[in-house]
Amino acid sequence: MNTQLDTLNQVQSTAIDLGLQFGPKVLVACLIILAGHFAGRWLGNLFEGVLTKLDLDITIRVLLVRLARVLVLGLFVVMALQNLGVELLPLVAGLGVAGAGLALAMQGVLSNLAAGLTIIFTRPFRVGEYVSIAGEEGQVESISLFTTILSHYDRSHVVIPNRKIVGEIMHNYGQIRQLHVSVGVAYDTDLNMALADIDAILAANPNVLRDPVPLVQVATLADSSVNISIRPWVSVDAFLTTPSEINKAVLEAFRAKGIHIPFPQREVRLLGQAG
Repeated sequence: MNTQLDTLNQVQSTAIDLGLQFGPKVLVACLIILAGHFAGRWLGNLFEGVLTKLDLDITIRVLLVRLARVLVLGLFVVMALQNLGVELLPLVAGLGVAGAGLALAMQGVLSNLAAGLTIIFTRPFRVGEYVSIAGEEGQVESISLFTTILSHYDRSHVVIPNRKIVGEIMHNYGQIRQLHVSVGVAYDTDLNMALADIDAILAANPNVLRDPVPLVQVATLADSSVNISIRPWVSVDAFLTTPSEINKAVLEAFRAKGIHIPFPQREVRLLGQAG
C-alpha cells in the first residue's frame, strides 16, 4: 500500500514539475496561435477589401484571401513552435520526406489542384457563363481548386474534376446564347411581309436581346417551302423558353395574315403506262 502511495506521489510530483516547466510555454504557444487566427482573419478581410476594389474575379479573390490567411497563421505557428523549443530544421526535413510520399499517393488530387490553379489564373471561363466541355454542358456555378460545378436546366449539378477540363476543347457561350428557329412558308408568299412580321415579333419579345441584332434571313429553298432562319440572341436563363414563345407568335401572326406554312409534299407525274 505504501509502495502504491509512493508511486502515486512520484507521478503527481513529476506532473507538477512538468506543468511548471512547460505549462507557461504551452499557454503562451496557444495564445500565439489564437492571435495568429485573429490576425489572419483581420488581414484576410483587409486584403479582400483591396482585391474587391481592384475588381478581380471572385474565384481568384477567394483563393488569394485564403492563401493570405494560411500564411499568417503558419507564421504564428512557427513562432509558437520556437517558443516551445522545437527544432525546426529536423521537422522541416521530416515534413519534406512525408510530403514526397504523400505526393506519390495523391497524384490525382494534386493534378486536380494544378489544373484548378491553371483555370483560376488563366480564366478560360467564369462563374455565370455557359460552357460545354468534357461531354457536359451547363452554367458555371462554382470553380474550386479541385472541381468545377455546372448546373443543368433540370436543376441537377455536374461536378467535373479540373484535370478533365484543362487541355480539352471547350465551347464557352458566355452569358448569352443564339437561338436557331426555322419556319417554312409557301413559294407564293410575300417574303418581305413575312420577314417584317418576324422582325416585329422579335422586337416585342422581352427575352430577345437588341444587341447583338437578331438575324432573320431566307435560309434555303426547300422542296415544299421557303425556309426562313430566325436566329436571335437571348440570355442563358431564357434559352429554353424563348423558342416556344417565338414559334407560337410566328404561327399566330402568319395565320392572321393568311401566310401559308405548307406541309411537305411531292408531285408525281405518270408519263405513260405499259399496255
